Amino acid sequence: MTLAEIDDAQRRVRLGVRHLLATPTAASVEDVADTLVGLHATDPATVVLSACARMEHPSAAEVETAFYERRTLVRLLCMRRTMFAVTAATAPVVQAAAGDAIAAKERQRLVQYLAEGVGWDADRLAEVEKATLEALRLRGEATAVELTRDVPALLEQVVLGAGTPREIRQNVSSRVIRVLAAEGWMRRGRPLGTWLSSQFRWTPATPWPEIDPDEARAELVRRWLASYGPGTEADVKWWTGWTLGAVRKALTAVGAVRVRLSTGDGYVLPDDVEPIGEPEPWAALLPALDSTPMGWQARGWYLPDHQRSRLFDTTGNVGPTVWWNGSVVGGWAQRADGELVWELVEDVGTEAAAAIAREADRVAVRLAGVRVIPRFRTPLEKELAK
Repeated sequence: MTLAEIDDAQRRVRLGVRHLLATPTAASVEDVADTLVGLHATDPATVVLSACARMEHPSAAEVETAFYERRTLVRLLCMRRTMFAVTAATAPVVQAAAGDAIAAKERQRLVQYLAEGVGWDADRLAEVEKATLEALRLRGEATAVELTRDVPALLEQVVLGAGTPREIRQNVSSRVIRVLAAEGWMRRGRPLGTWLSSQFRWTPATPWPEIDPDEARAELVRRWLASYGPGTEADVKWWTGWTLGAVRKALTAVGAVRVRLSTGDGYVLPDDVEPIGEPEPWAALLPALDSTPMGWQARGWYLPDHQRSRLFDTTGNVGPTVWWNGSVVGGWAQRADGELVWELVEDVGTEAAAAIAREADRVAVRLAGVRVIPRFRTPLEKELAK
């Protein structure tokens, strides 16, 4: 059977339209998160800037309202053991498809860590966890420091790298809280500082409703294909962090259709083989770790291979990127005084350069003097920020 072909140009068209970049018309941050399946949240600034890049009326306050007042947006440790912000409606699917397996591995590591470090057995861990959750319930919300005041056992320390120049002592509190959060017993509330802060208050929670893992994985792949398709098996495997067997089972469950890409075979949903119309020319400035550049393992169709080392760090984290019509054409940063600067790594012509400059002005206004320094800094971002 002859496979339908989806070329790189059509993939870039789909990226612009489906990732809300060609026309940033999302009515809410929840719409953005659901459209992209989830927003990367390892760096708190990413969630705000990624959402604002796609919203009709961008606002950091609107993102905070979704997190802390409406509680329609939540942070989960899930795909690839990475923090994502997903909607509360999507959270049960993501938790069952990826979060539960991560939480189980985190608990295994915690048990070993505590047994070797402070001699706790399972009963002792259960006792401390129960006390921690009760303290959180009584307070309503609490910082990690406040919880250690209520549960002194959380201050017991493990020595890491004993006898080496890098020897450190680490309270067990961060590991215990991390596992309780991964399992859904507590969630991150408001940060201690601004929306740039990565130190959060914690609030009590109950685990998400259980969903059959196979059904959840199929649903997650369906959503991924709807936004990121076409993609290869390797793309899905990388993005989810699953085994190849689990990926193939999920693709089969949703009836994914094989298509020909420039680099081999990929998959789309059954009703998504036909090309979609090209939008008006568009430019975008996306933050570090944005879900779009981090959406696929193979990136040659939207990012020049020879520029990858300047735009990504050594562990695969993307920095702030400049886009033109579905391709990464540069990077951007902020200097110490907050000035937004960018560099184009591709010759895009005067029309595109002017459009990018206008978009940069809009981002600068949106930042309103706030300086964002990515948690994972890349060569080009560091060069520009000097």
